[in-house]
Amino acid sequence: MNSPTSHHYPRIHNAMWPGLVGKGPDSEPPIDLDTMLDLTAAAEVNGEKFDGVDLFLSDPHVSIDSTDEELKQLAENIGKRNLVVGSVVAPVWGATGGGSAMGSEEERTRFLLQVRKACRIAARLRERGIRPYGIVRIDSAASPSEWLKDPDGNTKRIAETFREACSIAEDQGERLAAEGEICWGAMHSWKKMLQLLEMVDRPKTLGFQADMAHTLLFTLGYNAPEDRILPEDFEWDEDEEFDQALRELTRALRPWTIDFHVAQNDATVKGSGSHDKTGHHCLPFDPNGKLNIVRHAGYWMKDEQGNPTHAFKHICWDGCMFSNDVMKSPQTWQDILSTMTAVRDAHGWD
Repeated sequence: MNSPTSHHYPRIHNAMWPGLVGKGPDSEPPIDLDTMLDLTAAAEVNGEKFDGVDLFLSDPHVSIDSTDEELKQLAENIGKRNLVVGSVVAPVWGATGGGSAMGSEEERTRFLLQVRKACRIAARLRERGIRPYGIVRIDSAASPSEWLKDPDGNTKRIAETFREACSIAEDQGERLAAEGEICWGAMHSWKKMLQLLEMVDRPKTLGFQADMAHTLLFTLGYNAPEDRILPEDFEWDEDEEFDQALRELTRALRPWTIDFHVAQNDATVKGSGSHDKTGHHCLPFDPNGKLNIVRHAGYWMKDEQGNPTHAFKHICWDGCMFSNDVMKSPQTWQDILSTMTAVRDAHGWD
């Protein structure tokens, strides 16, 4: 593992799912897990390297039905590259074998089965010593448009499903984190997300996964204009107003945040392949990016007094729906690693 020159924590991870998300028959071919691992392990900036990876528990990367022997091989495959595993994504959507958390009993049963399987894999990797920290990521697997047909009833049903998922996670010694995105019903605005977390009311088991790209769109009210923080006539050269909006957002959600994705966004949405339109991830040095990544990451990583929250032991870069040419370029990962180390330098701890 990496021995950073400034702070030991948080550890720096790279997400593996950008090799899968938005890929497929209607887009480009997926990038296999070994290639993603090799690109991650090869990156180095001033002696700094990635410490680990976060995984998507779905074919063709990692089967949700992996046997113990297959998980042993997975742990060895990652460990031989001097990497560890952090958080894992449960494939809760219908297309990956799950179902809507607000759907029929059959759909909810499939959702919970995928959570159970994901927690088993997470626990097995932890037992093997390859996974020292991290959460199991979930969402509602339901669209805002479907949710809008019965907002109160659907939110209550999602909360009920999430409470059952918490009990499953607790049985395996795991924690869950719900990633708020504009494409997931009852999680598509900061106020709806906060309402859902409070309704589930299992703070020791269910927290929030903050992605800088997705939460930026919360301030603009995409899919929930009634919850926007920035005014409709906001101009992007108004830095202080933007900073104040992010401070309001993070004050509300930071106390729930137990997993954190460093990312860039140009304030637009994008979808490719089978993925619904959501926050448009950009490369860290994209001139159209609206975030000051290092400064704004601190809004999530430090409390109101400027002290690290210590709420998570690793941070993960998330950048989905880039072309395969970009993904396979070593310079891409050098730039990302450089940004991640700058975030740790500014807001980390020992």
